[in-house]
Amino acid sequence: MKLRINKAGSVTVNVNLAEIEEVTDEVIAERGNVCVVRALEEKRVYENIELTTGRMAKISRGDIIAGALGERRALKGFVGNIPNEIQKGDRLHILNLGGVMGNAVSYSMDYGPPLKVELLGMVLRDGKILNVKDCAKPLGEKLESDIPIVVVSGSSMNSGKTVVASKLIQELTWKGYRVCAGKVTGISALKDPLNMKDHGAIEALTFLDFGFPSTVNISNIPGIAWGMIREFSGYKPDLIVFELGDGFFGDYGVDKFFEDGELIKGVKCHISCAFDQVGAWGLKKIMEERNIPLHLISGPVTDNVVGTDFIRDKLGLEGINAIYERDKLGRRVAEMIENR
Repeated sequence: MKLRINKAGSVTVNVNLAEIEEVTDEVIAERGNVCVVRALEEKRVYENIELTTGRMAKISRGDIIAGALGERRALKGFVGNIPNEIQKGDRLHILNLGGVMGNAVSYSMDYGPPLKVELLGMVLRDGKILNVKDCAKPLGEKLESDIPIVVVSGSSMNSGKTVVASKLIQELTWKGYRVCAGKVTGISALKDPLNMKDHGAIEALTFLDFGFPSTVNISNIPGIAWGMIREFSGYKPDLIVFELGDGFFGDYGVDKFFEDGELIKGVKCHISCAFDQVGAWGLKKIMEERNIPLHLISGPVTDNVVGTDFIRDKLGLEGINAIYERDKLGRRVAEMIENR
């Protein structure tokens, strides 16, 4: 059957959906399969979906929406899985703004349960179910470049990583550096690469570009990073900024990035973000135990001297706030890139 899609979630951006698509009711529960659903309700919180243009659109009851099956494990949001079995007419949930869909099993009280949808079928292309990996870039198999890498990690989601990464990209761009940027772990949303480009990145990629709606239960996180580095090499950047979505002990594979020795050799600066002194202390301890370099602390813990004094006096590290000390952050990172 053919269905007219009212709203296509940004998780489908690389498969270039048409307004009217062939849809099959012979559905398969596989990560990345492109779903067509009908919205069963409207919400006042988390009521929007990010379209393939990057624009946010209100979800109305009855909307025909395209998204993709995937997992989410958000400490401050929804938790959802790909169902073991699936059939037309099943109820699913929209797990994030980008249109990743699955069965919700838990949620934050701040948002309430995610929006419910009815599965109408899956998009057919060339006789088979369309998957976001069908239009993906290949994963990398090894580190193929010596471009300096700056990594922004954090103690958890919402710890300031995106602000630090974007302000750093902006500051280094103003200083004349050519910067490429990538979000290596997390759940798909077009706002992430668009934000990086808005702050000056000449190219920005995410794990979605390599076929993953999210990086929950993905083991080859280094392959995503290697693939990004390969793609960025053609732009001849002076450095690459990698943001690692979620925290070190989250379920999105941040730890797997740091387990790759070749990647770590290319990291000239590692900035990690924390809410408070305990978070900053924990980050230092984690990195020391795993022999991971840690150069700077940022995030809300650096909002005033209470945090920065603790970081200096108790941890022996430097705390820099990315908002009101942006120039200082840029200078420190530039020094590390230039090996000064």
